[in-house]
Amino acid sequence: MMKKCIVTFAAALMLGASVFAQTNLQDTARGEDDTMRSANSGFAEDEFRRGVQSFYRGNYNESVLEFEKALSFLPGENRILEWLGKAYYMSGIEGAALQQWNFAKDQGWGGLLLKNKIEIVGDRRITDTEYGFAQRYTEAGSFPRANGKSLIYSQPISVLPNDDGSVWVVAYGSNELVRFDVNGIVLDRVRGPLEGLDRPVDIIRLRNGNLLVTESARDCLTLFDRKGSYIKHIGKKGRGEGDLIGPQYIAEDSYGNIYVTDFGNNRVVVFDPDGEPLLHFGEKSASFEGLRSPTGIAVLDDRVFVADSVKGTIFEFDRSGNYMGLLVEKKTLVRPESLKTWGSYLILADMNRVLTIDTSNGAMYENATTGKASSCITSAVSDRNGNIVVTDFKANEIYIMSKMTELVGGFFVQVERVFSDSFPKVTLEVKVENRRRQPIVGLNQNNFLITENKRPVADMTLLGSANNNDVADVTFLIDRSYDMKNYEEQVNVAVREIAGSMQGRGNVQIITLGAVPVSEFSGSPRNLSDFSVKALKAPYAGEVSVDLGIRLAANSLVNGEKKRSIIYVSSGNVGQNAFTKYSLSDLMAYLNNNAISFNTVLLRNGASADEISYMTANTTGKEYYVYRPEGLSSVMDDIISAPSGLYQLSYTSSLGTEYGRKYLPVEVETYLLNRSGRDETGYFAPLQ
Repeated sequence: MMKKCIVTFAAALMLGASVFAQTNLQDTARGEDDTMRSANSGFAEDEFRRGVQSFYRGNYNESVLEFEKALSFLPGENRILEWLGKAYYMSGIEGAALQQWNFAKDQGWGGLLLKNKIEIVGDRRITDTEYGFAQRYTEAGSFPRANGKSLIYSQPISVLPNDDGSVWVVAYGSNELVRFDVNGIVLDRVRGPLEGLDRPVDIIRLRNGNLLVTESARDCLTLFDRKGSYIKHIGKKGRGEGDLIGPQYIAEDSYGNIYVTDFGNNRVVVFDPDGEPLLHFGEKSASFEGLRSPTGIAVLDDRVFVADSVKGTIFEFDRSGNYMGLLVEKKTLVRPESLKTWGSYLILADMNRVLTIDTSNGAMYENATTGKASSCITSAVSDRNGNIVVTDFKANEIYIMSKMTELVGGFFVQVERVFSDSFPKVTLEVKVENRRRQPIVGLNQNNFLITENKRPVADMTLLGSANNNDVADVTFLIDRSYDMKNYEEQVNVAVREIAGSMQGRGNVQIITLGAVPVSEFSGSPRNLSDFSVKALKAPYAGEVSVDLGIRLAANSLVNGEKKRSIIYVSSGNVGQNAFTKYSLSDLMAYLNNNAISFNTVLLRNGASADEISYMTANTTGKEYYVYRPEGLSSVMDDIISAPSGLYQLSYTSSLGTEYGRKYLPVEVETYLLNRSGRDETGYFAPLQ
């Protein structure tokens, strides 16, 4: 009787194991006619579960080892191949990731979702001219102009993008500023002081964060704080210094001076940062024919560009108003309006088309066109998500323009972390990007759908967005090559000033680059107020391994704050053996895939080595000179203000866990206007 019970119990265990194996992994070690799971399958299940858990803890190197062990038991098992590719991807080894994904795809695994992931990651590894300014955009959607019979806005004329993905729209016809979220939902309305706005035309954000608006019918500028509360008027009607008649568009230079196209006086009026008149220019003189109908204005590298709608051209001046020449030939443009900076280029609204202009040679490219005879585009700007927001004054429309490749390919959505310790309450960290790694910000709960086995989950809630975080972790990577002996005081200045600007928030680490990287400090930035190079343990060396230092610094940041950065402190030189262990492309991928920026503080005035410039430029970082006039306190502001497409969502699962040993699937879809993206993953509940 006892023997029979034992046999029955063993058979039950085997039956359960067989069902379990079919649920989690395909038993590639079992023959077609076998009814029992192989022993290798059980070992693979355990390694696979540990690999998934290591992945979600951010231990990507460890998860790679565990997935490879699982594959040694079940060679060619597709789910393990896909997860091994994910671990390689997050480790920055994208070539190996693509190899594993292709193995799984060739065996029929993953469908269109995996094929799309392979295509996007493969394209990102290739420098393509598509990512230059010469890009074609098409309409991806528009903001509704009416709610039933009630107009939401009237005659939109200008746009100002915000860091959170929303945009301010100047409504000329309804005399107001309207702030829309990424879905076209109205968040705020600003109608000005008690007397209201009177035919507003343009809006810019000043260096201090305040908003400045032109009122063409009141002949003045109106200053608001960043939330839209009225502060004061600037200028008055007239023809004297600082007077205006029908002001149109505005711009600000690097010194905070304000430039306004004074349409009624056919000139440009300049105010200082406090709103006091400085000068005006653009009248006819011996060297200049005079402005006829000034409209759009932009300042780039302290060169002032002014569009003239009658002459169909763009004139160039210096900051003092001295005429420098034509950027584009006369009559090239039909009816130019708003002129804004777009990186190192200008973006122009010209009748029914949007143009990008290269300021070095005047070359133009048509980015988009409405194709409508009734159109009158007055403004085009790039928003935080890489779209172009266009106002059509005559058609009373606000268009969102996106690249065709983005519309067809959709978003790149990744579930980066799953927290299941409180199962059935599950929390996901989801990253949403476009095909160019650019984060998609400003999404809300309505932009997400979470499903389990294709069935919507219960209690889905958006907990927050990392884009709103105002704390960052940083790791100083301090070069200890021999020539750094000449810059010890500069190193002290850089570390103390940047750490001091953190005001005790976030975590700071210091890693020195000697013959081998050395971790010198980890803790509160307050402890670095009296930092001294003399206290560093790593000696100076003839050759330093910059690649190993970057890798070590990144490893320490992966599980830190969602806003995080490496700050490389160096004279800008690198030795021949600085990048022998890891390639630049792998290091760049590791930082980008884990949202770590690479910033450089140069201790001498000049250019950095090509390798350092490449890392900085391709990880959304910046270069700073240690003794620049504005100091280094803004370095942390730049790190914190960098966009993040990471969202945290929670839901209640309805799946059975089999005591924590069952692989639980989850799918996430993201929608925005006419674009979408999707990811599928899985996790394990706690063992019971």
